[in-house]
Amino acid sequence: MHAEVREERLVPIHWDAQAAGDRVMADSVNLCPPQVKGAHDADFVFLGDKAYVVYMANDVKPGEDAHWPFVYCNFAIVDPVTMRVERTETFAAGGKVYANRTLEPGACFVPRILPKDESTLRVFFASEEPGIRQSQTWWLDFDIPSGQFDWNIYPATIETSLGKFPMQPQHFYHQALAEGFAFPPADYGLYLIDSFKSFGGKWHAVVNNFAIGQNAWAELNESLDGFRILGNFIQPTTDKLSEAAVNQLPDGSWLAIARCSNGDHNYRFVRSADGRTWEEAETWPEIPNGGPSKATFDRFGDVYYLGWQEATRFAGYDRSVFNVDVSRDGKNWERKYRFETKQSFQYPVFREWNGAIYFVVTQGDAHTFGSGENKARICFGRLES
Repeated sequence: MHAEVREERLVPIHWDAQAAGDRVMADSVNLCPPQVKGAHDADFVFLGDKAYVVYMANDVKPGEDAHWPFVYCNFAIVDPVTMRVERTETFAAGGKVYANRTLEPGACFVPRILPKDESTLRVFFASEEPGIRQSQTWWLDFDIPSGQFDWNIYPATIETSLGKFPMQPQHFYHQALAEGFAFPPADYGLYLIDSFKSFGGKWHAVVNNFAIGQNAWAELNESLDGFRILGNFIQPTTDKLSEAAVNQLPDGSWLAIARCSNGDHNYRFVRSADGRTWEEAETWPEIPNGGPSKATFDRFGDVYYLGWQEATRFAGYDRSVFNVDVSRDGKNWERKYRFETKQSFQYPVFREWNGAIYFVVTQGDAHTFGSGENKARICFGRLES
């Protein structure tokens, strides 16, 4: 942030960010069918006049865990005008029989979605059995004209400095270890944590192993079935960085905001001139009390939106305060929204459509930290345009 000469304000001087957040939440809707007991970490895109949402769910209990084999991935089609869910379908589940193979037992985790072309959506997900096998990222396609999945799944690949491999934690880990990464390996936790973003005509993603705090900036290959690691952000080696969001600044450089899962748990910011060599992570005085949760970093038009979880607990509830700050230059920031709710407001994703910004977000019902009960449903809503 490091404020310099302030440009014309983006937010009126007497703007009430909390009241704005309250208005937004009052109009949001639950996307999950009644049988869903736990849900988390949604992603979505617009194509044509519909929103297409993917998220983790289970029918057993609130929360999520890579060790729960009953966690599956849902796909929902939403009309953004009526805010009505038109269809929900499970597209990934342990043991599910596809046209070309049967998926191994285990949890299906952290789905992500992108528009492959004007009539096709591609969805990715991780299949995991911690302690039993390496997790694997898979993909399959949804055809919009027919309204059907292809029902063939294919393994995604990861290309690192050491070669091209199946997209598994071990291959992601080995290339970072060669660059000085300090945490021990894990056989699960490899996710496409940030929503896909397009820069220079290419899709990009943050590849993250949440279990061990490993992050890298990557681009998708031309066939959109594999990820090339461009650069790791792993310094200082004492910080367990995770769940980063990345964007490009007006001068062409890159900035990441990362969750820190140890130490003071405040967010870290990491800079890069070229997206390949990343500097040492640092805290910013403008965010003194970030909490251990996923941040967002988007650009809509010429305005950046930085979303971050406060460690503050509203009425004692966990992940109950989430701020959205806006800026034109990535340096001077103003508070646009402050979401305060006992139901939590966590892991949002923001997308622009038809002149407005929409979101999906995880919400729940309990305040006990780590109980998982604040991960019970996925809500869909619209920010004020």
